[in-house]
Amino acid sequence: MKPIPLLTPYKMGEFQLSHRVVLAPLSRLRSYGGVPQPHAAVYYSQRATPGGFLISEATLVSGLPQGRQESSSFRDVPGIWAQEHVEAWRPVVDAVHAKGAVFFCQLWHVGDRVVVRPQQVSPQMSFDGRREELSSPRRVTAEEAPLVVDWFRRAARNAVDAGFDGVEILGANGYFVDDGHVGSAGLESRCRFAMEVVDAVAREVGGHRMGVCMDQFTTTGTGTGEEHALALHVVSRLNDHGVLYCHMIEPRIEGRRHVSRQLLPFREAFEGTFIANGGYGREEGDAAVGEGYADLVAYGRLFLANPDLPRRFELAAPLNDCNRATFYGAGHTDTAVGYTDYPFLDRVM
Repeated sequence: MKPIPLLTPYKMGEFQLSHRVVLAPLSRLRSYGGVPQPHAAVYYSQRATPGGFLISEATLVSGLPQGRQESSSFRDVPGIWAQEHVEAWRPVVDAVHAKGAVFFCQLWHVGDRVVVRPQQVSPQMSFDGRREELSSPRRVTAEEAPLVVDWFRRAARNAVDAGFDGVEILGANGYFVDDGHVGSAGLESRCRFAMEVVDAVAREVGGHRMGVCMDQFTTTGTGTGEEHALALHVVSRLNDHGVLYCHMIEPRIEGRRHVSRQLLPFREAFEGTFIANGGYGREEGDAAVGEGYADLVAYGRLFLANPDLPRRFELAAPLNDCNRATFYGAGHTDTAVGYTDYPFLDRVM
């Protein structure tokens, strides 16, 4: 029988993976008060397999007194800046490791690009039909940048102390690099903050324990040539720090039936493991790996709704549909709903 590319082994640095199906980072808003809860151990361990690779939901690197979360406008996202977070994450990580999987923590700071002028966005966010007043993200100032860099460094150390195998820096969606003033500065200047974060984290926990999640700084796939050049420059610079993997997000295409090739320049520029993410199904994922377009493929909504996704891919079994209304935890009194209650395949299959 012809091997399924997604289900072939792969060695990612020191980690021997048994398949190429990665759990993508998925914000679920179920860490009440910013602290991971026991139900997270169930959720992640359900999706863990021997030799599988999981990336945690975006996890905050900083906070303020009285429980305020400076670096996010979202409620109930987990943190990793305080000892209570370290202690709360440990049983979650242990549950994943008990299944034989590799687990990285995605580090997140919402204050994004390093410019002096603040960036204002709507203070209202809606996840479950309700509207709530929440703090607005703003850009990190040049004066604040060293402090934010140190937040990332300390958060990386905390993640490793909590038992995570490594960390992923969330650099997609404008959280990481200054792309707000195209043409106003050279590429090296505009990625300075990003490289300072990468360097600090690499020095703290090692590049072999570190990934970076990037996009092309556009939601449509039609960004400017300068945006593309900036993203490509950042990706190529990751090689200087021995970064283990580059996780690239491309625009999600419903009903994708082929490999887009949009990420090929980034794939060619990066020397380590390359992860593609962007609405892939099994056939598209197989093609991406089989053609050498990606080493691994990250799955979000499919893995959310199918905790045994690699097994379903192996058997070409039907997939559960995901329920968008229960993606996020706000308003749901039963923590299992839409989180740990998606069914596994019948064992007779």
